[in-house]
Amino acid sequence: MQTRCPVIVMELPETLNHVESEHFLNELQPLLEDDRPCVVLDCSSVKSMDSAGVEMLLHCLQEAMKRDGDLKLAAVPASSAVILELMRVDRLFEVFDTAEEAVRSFQIFAPAGIAQSQPWYAPAQGLTDLKVA
Repeated sequence: MQTRCPVIVMELPETLNHVESEHFLNELQPLLEDDRPCVVLDCSSVKSMDSAGVEMLLHCLQEAMKRDGDLKLAAVPASSAVILELMRVDRLFEVFDTAEEAVRSFQIFAPAGIAQSQPWYAPAQGLTDLKVA
């Protein structure tokens, strides 16, 4: 496991089946219980994945999102990408070519404690002149 800034990078095991997924989840679960967890799962070592592995990934994503965090996948092998696509969950995850790219994607957002001085939208021209019908 590596920690870079507030982003946690963990490498998945070679086999993501029921037993390995359970062991991995036991290690990751305390990290997912933090406020706003930012997690990158490095899939570069994954050689095989079954439905239990996909279920574990979905559970981790759900736990991170419950706490206003996010989970991203990196270096997903083609064989695992096919499994995610066949189970129709591939669109739920942001997938990056490398763990470094996934970590950088978290850093494009401003820290949570900083208030915005300007609205995120631009006021439209002439809308202030509209009257209530």
